[in-house]
Amino acid sequence: MGLLSDKTVVIFGIANKRSIAWGIAQVAAREGARLVLGYQNERMGKAVEKLVEDFPQKPLLVECDVTNDELIAECFAKIKAECDGVDGLVHSIATAKREELGGHFRDTSWEGYALAQQVSAYSLISLSRGALPLMQGRDASVICMSYYGAERVVEGYNVMGVAKAALEANTRYLANDLGPEGVRVNAISAGPIKTVSAMGVSGFKDILDTVAERAPLRRNISQEDVGNTALFLLSDLGRAITGQTIYVDSGYSILGT
Repeated sequence: MGLLSDKTVVIFGIANKRSIAWGIAQVAAREGARLVLGYQNERMGKAVEKLVEDFPQKPLLVECDVTNDELIAECFAKIKAECDGVDGLVHSIATAKREELGGHFRDTSWEGYALAQQVSAYSLISLSRGALPLMQGRDASVICMSYYGAERVVEGYNVMGVAKAALEANTRYLANDLGPEGVRVNAISAGPIKTVSAMGVSGFKDILDTVAERAPLRRNISQEDVGNTALFLLSDLGRAITGQTIYVDSGYSILGT
């Protein structure tokens, strides 16, 4: 019996094998969860379907554009038809215009700012709202993915840092709002990982090198490191933790410089 046996976990954000969400999905599958994987469009759906071909238990795949509340409602209606409830929701979604990830923050456009906020931060609220009827009374857990740039200036992170700051605030307010319904909400602030989106940040390689050189553990983190922390928060082991940002970054965030 795994730590997530008899639990249904919905994960949004798998794009490819480098995705943090993919690392979480692998750990959740290993621990016996029934997986529901949300994807943005048909092209992404085909990629996700190929990734999970070898999973022992076939995940349910559902299309969902998180910028459209009607499509979110349709997504969870499909989940309700196939599952008796939802025990975990993983939000691993973020986007920004490439031109906003570099240069001067003062040049951020409203369109770029609004896009980053809607997809990277507000969608945690809309997905939690959509999932709530399926999570009530199940001691359920919601997890989202943040980064150190939410609280400190990281060169080149710009508009995404502001979006992640909003995401962490959303985590706290949702934790307070959903707690009486038996739902926990936490964020994982992961150290830098070579995801496709991260590679779009100006100077990302320097960030990786700095963490490996200076972090107390003297190494970068892996998808599995994040997946194992997500496992803890999704399982009954984390049932008394809510509204928190958990750092998985080899200790880099404790440093003064």
